[in-house]
Amino acid sequence: MKKCALSLLAFLPVLLFAQNIPSCDLLIKNGKIIDGTGNSWYYGDVAISNGRIIQAGTALKFNAARTIDATGLIVAPGFIDVHTHIEDDEVKDPTAANFIYDGVTTVITGNCGSSNVNIGKYLRWIDSLKLSVNVASLIGHNDVRKAVMGRANRDATPAELEKMEQLVDKAMKDGAVGLSTGLIYIPGTYTKTPEIVSLARVTARYHGVYASHMRDEGDSVTAAIEEALTIGREANIPVQISHFKLSGQQNWGRSRETVAMVEAARRQGIEVTIDQYPYTASSTSISTLIPDEILADGQDSIRARLQRPEVREYVIKSMLARLKKRKLKHFNYAVVAYHAADTSYNGKSIEEINLLKGRKHKAREEAITVLDIMIAGGASAVFHGMGEEDVKRIMQYPFNMFASDASIRVLNAGMPHPRGYGTNARVLGKYVREEKVISLEEAIRRMTSLPAQKFQLHERGLLQPGFAADIVVFDEKQVNDVSTFSKPHAYSTGFHFVVVNGQVTVDQEKHTGARSGKALYGQGKTL
Repeated sequence: MKKCALSLLAFLPVLLFAQNIPSCDLLIKNGKIIDGTGNSWYYGDVAISNGRIIQAGTALKFNAARTIDATGLIVAPGFIDVHTHIEDDEVKDPTAANFIYDGVTTVITGNCGSSNVNIGKYLRWIDSLKLSVNVASLIGHNDVRKAVMGRANRDATPAELEKMEQLVDKAMKDGAVGLSTGLIYIPGTYTKTPEIVSLARVTARYHGVYASHMRDEGDSVTAAIEEALTIGREANIPVQISHFKLSGQQNWGRSRETVAMVEAARRQGIEVTIDQYPYTASSTSISTLIPDEILADGQDSIRARLQRPEVREYVIKSMLARLKKRKLKHFNYAVVAYHAADTSYNGKSIEEINLLKGRKHKAREEAITVLDIMIAGGASAVFHGMGEEDVKRIMQYPFNMFASDASIRVLNAGMPHPRGYGTNARVLGKYVREEKVISLEEAIRRMTSLPAQKFQLHERGLLQPGFAADIVVFDEKQVNDVSTFSKPHAYSTGFHFVVVNGQVTVDQEKHTGARSGKALYGQGKTL
């Protein structure tokens, strides 16, 4: 009996130690931790309970309900896509698979001046719908203006401006993270700078951001940048310049000039940052080929104008002048992504569609084909017109984030830009691993803590105790964007696990169906 008692006493410290080991819901072990700060990786573990990180470090001891062995894999904060357009597509695929498979756990929508005007109602709906990603929203100037004065091509009256200010004020109190503009879209095109400054000042009261699709991204890009900086300066508001780029072959190489403008503004004390998608093609409405003044007052008015001979001739001449400026002979750089009136156009260039219609192989005939598309309801399109060296130079700017400028994709619907599937994987595979344009740690910082800081997404973007457990686990040697312009509907590969608010949403590269995303609110909600 004495020997037995002595044996139990010998094991007592071990038993007590085992009882004192803390528990967690999920333990990710043995990974190469890149915490989002930009610091170098280290081997370590991350413990998660109740949707939050409770500890991150080396050789953690926890009794875990589930353990993921991340040996040979990178463990990083979930990616934050600061420029998306998910409105109206949320219910089409609430799993948001194209974002999740690309490592994205949070999206910011309401960009380019387009948003729900009632932000409070929208964010409550997001919480009730339950997506697989978290959602924050900007309040869009274009939709605010439409709500007050439609698509009118004129200045707002003082009474109309006051109504717009009231809408922005309410949106910020309801949780918007800032104000967005789309100054190449109707009615933003018709808006002068002072109106935007007035609305930005309202936004600034709630510590929001001014995010702008600028007035021009081609020949007049420097004037457009200066306008964005002026708004930031006069409204005393942080500025985010959306999808920073140089459009048109005639502008290739000017990123030396445009990036320098952003650097100089920061030295002057303007809190300006930028984002980009890592491709040499953009995507937007085919209507951007048409002069702004033709697009006022809705589709019926546009159709009526384009059927008048004198207006048609004016529009055709404007389009041909723009084509000549690009130093091109055909509209082959514009490819239809989706045309509801005739889906056989999807994936074909304007040049190809024109030939299919039996018309002469002339730019003038192609311009007429664009008019036909507009009269039939318009189309979304992909525009090939940026230089690879500019993409790389902009990418090397340290206060630049990565963004898809995309919505939730439905597999095999249309011929969309591949950025909606592969933005982050493309950066990590092509520009980090293969071409070494930036380091892995720097790329992760741009995808995580930098956007979280800019948009004041508290407790996101870092692997730190107390932060939300939004985490990606991926293979740096295998991560790859599969989506292409000719075959866009393909998910990125290499993301083995994705965790959203503590729930495993991708498990061994398969979506679990988990929908644990939530609405994220700006600081105005709590003021």
